[in-house]
Amino acid sequence: MCNHLSNGLGFLLVVAVTSVVRCDEFEEVFRWKQINFNNLVQDDRKDFIFDDNDLAEGVSPLNETFTPYNNLPMGVTHHKGRIFVTIPRRRTGIPATLNVIKLSDVPSDEKSPKLTAYPDAITNQLRYSYEADSKRLVSVYRTRVDRCDRLWFVDTGFLEYPSHRKQVQRPSLWIIDLLQDRKVRQFEIPETIVTEGHGMASVTVDLSSDDCEEAYAYIPDLAFYRLYVYGFKENRMWTFRHEYLSFDPRMTGFSVAGVRFRWNDGIFSLAIGPKKPESSNDRTVYFHAMASTTEYQTSSLVLQNETLANEGEYDHFFTLVGDRGVKSQSTIHQFDSESGVLFYAEVNRNSIGCWNSAQRFEPDNQGIVQLNNKDFIYPSDITLDNEGDLWAITNGLPRWLYASFNTEEYNFRVWRQKPARAIEGTICAPGAL
Repeated sequence: MCNHLSNGLGFLLVVAVTSVVRCDEFEEVFRWKQINFNNLVQDDRKDFIFDDNDLAEGVSPLNETFTPYNNLPMGVTHHKGRIFVTIPRRRTGIPATLNVIKLSDVPSDEKSPKLTAYPDAITNQLRYSYEADSKRLVSVYRTRVDRCDRLWFVDTGFLEYPSHRKQVQRPSLWIIDLLQDRKVRQFEIPETIVTEGHGMASVTVDLSSDDCEEAYAYIPDLAFYRLYVYGFKENRMWTFRHEYLSFDPRMTGFSVAGVRFRWNDGIFSLAIGPKKPESSNDRTVYFHAMASTTEYQTSSLVLQNETLANEGEYDHFFTLVGDRGVKSQSTIHQFDSESGVLFYAEVNRNSIGCWNSAQRFEPDNQGIVQLNNKDFIYPSDITLDNEGDLWAITNGLPRWLYASFNTEEYNFRVWRQKPARAIEGTICAPGAL
């Protein structure tokens, strides 16, 4: 059973405004009480994260022994039978920030498989003295796959340990050919673009052309309230600044699983919408801050114009779409071109919301395709694979940050559903109005 919640002014009068409809819930693919790994590399000191060849006299690392409780998965992406799971380094004891699960290697009755470092363990190891090494990954939040079978992600280069926050190395954009498991390119983000990388928690790839060289990466910065655009062919990056990239001070309050907190996260996610009829390559690009319930839009041709970004005359190209309604703060959103529906990972409601782009953008036209206050706590990521399936991961992040997990319960889950089945019977379905 899924709910369509009309969240207008009478939202709190749940009985008066809630209608219950039939739809298919997301399938639970995997679940974990705590994360474990294949092939942990340990030496006599059990400092598995470091190389034996990396040791330096007089240098002592932090407590970097494997600490299962500190490993909180954040992102999920599926590509041709492999699931990529990210674990950003927000605490010590994380052996690999980028990991993979090969579905064909997982027995049908195994619901909590171990993760394997990707592309390998060495790439995921930190230097013993936390020195910079551009060949290694420090902290990755989320990944995306394009039509050309390439995995895109940002290594923030930043350790977010509560007592040891450190920019280890420059943040960088990585692109990996998944058919050969080979790095295609690594672009180091210069300090002239951003001083610290911890705000780059997602990436959206725009490949509107059939040419794999005509790819762009849109990287929101939730901490500095900016939007960075990387052109693959140009091999350059440029910056957009706008008031719509900041948070809404009225929407900084969150309540998840009994935990109340305030966040001022700015622009968090971009979604590539439909093509505009007057141009084959111009797409609507939707975006929102996390501490906000408002959706905005711009044009892909605007974002891809480096000259325009540098000249700064683009304010009028960023426009308001509308408001989703009460408690609809969202991490990631994805647009499904087949159905024309925008899907939202709504953390305050432990749900996946939806909006059919053929309808007006207003609270009464927002639907919910998945809602579960027991098992769907804090949807951190939602992706759409090249086969047309939606994937989501839930991780209970606020409990982990501000309270505690019960390690005897399942805390992390990966979910899957087809968009057409998800919206069936909701206001987001074609012809619902």
